[in-house]
Amino acid sequence: MIDFKNEAEALREKVIAFRRDFHQHPEIAFQEVRTSSIVADELRRLGLEVQTGIGKTGVVAILEGNSDGPTVLVRADMDALPIQEENQTEYVSQHPGKMHACGHDGHTAIALGVANLFAKYRDHIKGRIKFVFQPAEEIGSGATAMIKDGALENPRPDVSLGLHLWNTMPLGTLGVADGPVMAGSSSFSVTITGKGGHAAIPHECIDPVPVAAQIILALQTIVSRSISPQDNAVVSVTKLSASDAYNIIPEQVTLAGTFRFFKVEVRDVIEKRIREIATGIATASNCTADFWFHHATIPVVNHPDVSAKAREAFKKLVPQELHVHQEPTTGGEDMAFFMHDVPGMFFFVGSANAERGLNYGHHHPKFDFDEDVLPLSVALLASAVADYVMA
Repeated sequence: MIDFKNEAEALREKVIAFRRDFHQHPEIAFQEVRTSSIVADELRRLGLEVQTGIGKTGVVAILEGNSDGPTVLVRADMDALPIQEENQTEYVSQHPGKMHACGHDGHTAIALGVANLFAKYRDHIKGRIKFVFQPAEEIGSGATAMIKDGALENPRPDVSLGLHLWNTMPLGTLGVADGPVMAGSSSFSVTITGKGGHAAIPHECIDPVPVAAQIILALQTIVSRSISPQDNAVVSVTKLSASDAYNIIPEQVTLAGTFRFFKVEVRDVIEKRIREIATGIATASNCTADFWFHHATIPVVNHPDVSAKAREAFKKLVPQELHVHQEPTTGGEDMAFFMHDVPGMFFFVGSANAERGLNYGHHHPKFDFDEDVLPLSVALLASAVADYVMA
C-alpha cells in the first residue's frame, strides 16, 4: 500500500520548483508554449507516451500500467491571466501584465507531481492514467479545443478527476460535494440601433440611450420572474458603450454582461428572455436590437459515485472535521466539458494562510497561496486516482 503523504512529501521541493518556475513565466490563453514544453519534457523523462499540440498548446500523456484496467483522466490547467502582479516574492512574474493569479501554476505542478509519483509505481498500475494539461481555461475555450483534437479518445477515459486550489478556504481544508459545484458561464451583448444626431434636437433622432437604460432595468427581472426559485442564476450587465461626446445622440448603444447558471435549461431560458425583453423594448421605441451570445462553460457537476469513492480516499489524508461541504460557486470552469462526457469529481483544496497574508482572492494582483498545499494536493489527487488503478 502506497503511503501517499510520504511519497508526496518526498516530491515537495520538485513540485514547488515547478510551481515557482511557472509563476515567474506566466503565459495567457493559447500562448502556453514554454509551459507545455516543460510539461512535455518532464513527462517524456518519466517514460510516458506524450502528445503535444492538442487544442493548440495542450499536452496529453499516458502512463500505461502492467495489465488491463480502467483509464483515469487527470486534468490540470496551465494558463495565466492578463494581470500586473503586485507581490514582492522571489518568484514574482517576470512578464509585465501577466500573472498566475488563479493557482493554475500550482495545478500544473501538482499534476506533474502525481505523474512522478505513479511513474515510480508503474508496475503496480492496472489500467492507465491519462494526464491532460489544458490551455485557455480562463477564457473557457481550452477544454473544448482539446476535446475537438481527440483528448477524450484513444483511449477514452472511464473517470475524470481534477482539483482547484481555493484561497477562500484555510490551508488544509477540503471542499467536496455531489452535483453542481461550479456554474456555467455565458457572455452576451445587445446592440441597440436608433437614429443619431445632435443632442440639442432629440426630436429629430431616435435615441437608443434611454432604450438601453430600460433594457438594463428590465433584464433584472429575469432571475426574479422567469427562473424558478428552486434554481440559482445570476444576470449582470457590466458594460455600456455609447457616444464619446456630450452633445451627440449616438446611432448605436451596446450593453454587455454575463450570466451564470447551474442547469443548461436555465441558461436557455435566460438567453430567450434577454432576446425577448430587448427586442420588445427596442421595437416599442422604433429601434432594432442585435445580439451576440457566447456560452463559455457549462456547470461542473460531480458524479455521486465518483465523488463518494474519492471522499473515502480523502479520509485517510485529511481529518473528517476538515472536510467542508462545498457550496456551489458561481465561478465557471471548463473542466465541466471533460466531466460532461466522462463521470468525474472536481474538488477544492484550501490554500489560504491569513497569518502570512496569503489570503487574497483569485484574480487579485496580490493572489498567492501557501505552498504547503502542493504536497497535500499531490497526495489527495494521487489517492483518488489509485482507487481506480491500484484497487
